[in-house]
Amino acid sequence: MASIKLKGDTSGEVIISAPSVAGASTLELQATNGTIATTADINTFYNSLGNRNLIINGKMQVAQRATSVTGITAENYYTVDRWRVLVSGGTWTQSKDTDVPPAQGFGNSVKMLCTTANPSLAAANALQIRTRLEGQNIQQLKYGTTFAESLTYCFWIKSNKTGTYVTELYNIDATKQVSKTFTINDADTWEKKTITFDGDTLSGFDNDNDNSLQIGIFLSAGTNYTSGTLQTTWAAADNTNRAVGQVNLADAVNNYVNITGVQLEAGTTATPFEHIPYDRELERCNRYFFNVSGTIHGGNYSSNGFVTGLFPTEMRVAPTITYTVARTPLVGIGFGYSRPEFFSGYMGANPYVSNLTADAEI
Repeated sequence: MASIKLKGDTSGEVIISAPSVAGASTLELQATNGTIATTADINTFYNSLGNRNLIINGKMQVAQRATSVTGITAENYYTVDRWRVLVSGGTWTQSKDTDVPPAQGFGNSVKMLCTTANPSLAAANALQIRTRLEGQNIQQLKYGTTFAESLTYCFWIKSNKTGTYVTELYNIDATKQVSKTFTINDADTWEKKTITFDGDTLSGFDNDNDNSLQIGIFLSAGTNYTSGTLQTTWAAADNTNRAVGQVNLADAVNNYVNITGVQLEAGTTATPFEHIPYDRELERCNRYFFNVSGTIHGGNYSSNGFVTGLFPTEMRVAPTITYTVARTPLVGIGFGYSRPEFFSGYMGANPYVSNLTADAEI
């Protein structure tokens, strides 16, 4: 087979090989001097291909619960939507931060700041920031078949604590897991990390609206997570193999990490980050959590107050409703409809509520 080698004025080359088939093919170049495609052209092309990123709120721009929460010692969602933090050991502040990598188009990152250190981790201690995906949103990955897609995972990270960190994919439905390490090389410097995971040909994801795939970045881990051998291929989950080699970000007060620009996509190639407008990202987040900080006024019928309303989008499941300034609990969520689109409640003689939240997180 004939081939053409293109060499630049630095090391490296591009090889153009002819197909091993009969016949002739013609590639006609433009007659004038110029560039066939620039990096900007390629980036524009990739960004025109929507829904590549499986992660919701990877830019950390939506934060309906709060922009900063102190005294964190337990697992929950605190600030940026869709990003849950596992905390066991130490005390932390989480915030929606404005420190971002330069010239990347990001406006926010999520920051974890250590306020009470835990230099000697107990066996069960761990710190991990994670997000979760519905099974019905990842059927295109074809897991559990011979056509299972590889996944490429990119993110920007910054910390004062250099060393080895661990990121993982966890198949909740099959109780299987795979981990990869990455290194923070320079303190207080934004670094982009790109990691590729092989697809799992043996175990798939349930086609439903429950938690199927969890993506996490460890920040510290005790021996329950580090005493085995790092599991770098898909296998039955074993906690001891999940975070081997992980540094301890909790070992000193004011240790911190910032993360943004998280993208998970099918294939082995990392494409430019898929920037999604704020309003669309908010709508995607509202499927899992919805917040009204003001007052919702209702009506009155036969001396009974009532409050009704529409959620901004259909939520994942009928949500847990919380609120203030009401006399009796909200009832009748959904009005008998199968889809969680509506909320309603009888308020006695008090037809209004405030600070209403609807939580359907996974």
